[in-house]
Amino acid sequence: MSNLLEIRNVTKVYQRGLLSPHAKVALKEFNLILPEDNPSILTVAGESGSGKTTLAMLVLGFITPTTGEILYRGKNITTLRGTERMAYRREVQAVFQDPFAVFNPFYTVDHLLTVPIKQFKLAKSGKDARNRMDEALTAVGLRPEDVLGRFPHQLSGGQRQRINVARALLLKPKLLIADEPVSMVDASLRANILESLKNLHRDHGVTIIYITHDLTTAYHVADTITVLYRGDVVEKGDVETVIRNPQHAYTRLLVDSIPWPNLDQKWGQHSVRSKESQAEFRADAPTP
Repeated sequence: MSNLLEIRNVTKVYQRGLLSPHAKVALKEFNLILPEDNPSILTVAGESGSGKTTLAMLVLGFITPTTGEILYRGKNITTLRGTERMAYRREVQAVFQDPFAVFNPFYTVDHLLTVPIKQFKLAKSGKDARNRMDEALTAVGLRPEDVLGRFPHQLSGGQRQRINVARALLLKPKLLIADEPVSMVDASLRANILESLKNLHRDHGVTIIYITHDLTTAYHVADTITVLYRGDVVEKGDVETVIRNPQHAYTRLLVDSIPWPNLDQKWGQHSVRSKESQAEFRADAPTP
């Protein structure tokens, strides 16, 4: 059985200079295996500063590990060259947190879709390119006639984010890094975007690393979960088991922060369990 992605003892340390005593360990001895023949959705959860986005940047090849290695189909991504590197760039895609930042405001949204088609030579003609764009947009719940030809500021945040998912779909990726993809859109639109990601996984066999601080969305979309705190993995396993029966104090604190509906609880009340979890977490928290 081959592995699509394997992360071996990866540590990332940020340091201002070679001689500077100030260093920040963003990720510590992180390990992960994602098999190619069994696509899944993995959630990496944690608060701001836990190392989630650092992990995404490492897998995408935007930064390099301080120690350890990242293997894609058995090859270290830092050594990929030529056609292998182009294949990696096509097969590993990302949807980022800010649905506006990836657009050039001087171009219509068509530009975001046509550039990868031309870059990777995905279409044989202009008509073929348009058909591929229409199919990708329809797959994420958008009508091409409603979005093509328009500028980014003329679309809602939810529409822009679904266009980002459509762009990834165009390239037929094997692995998608979704870094907080719904944190900057209205709550009413989150379900649509998450459903688009689930459809991408189900219908096209795409493995997804879903990065979030929100365990509510993680519970609904993921198969497994890894919980990070200050670069350390504090808990991992099946998402149902971890969220319903968390073992680590930090995971319990995250679960306690979920706003479960309780009509009998008055506004402003806090559960005793939450206070206990906070005290236990402070006692057991990893040393930074």
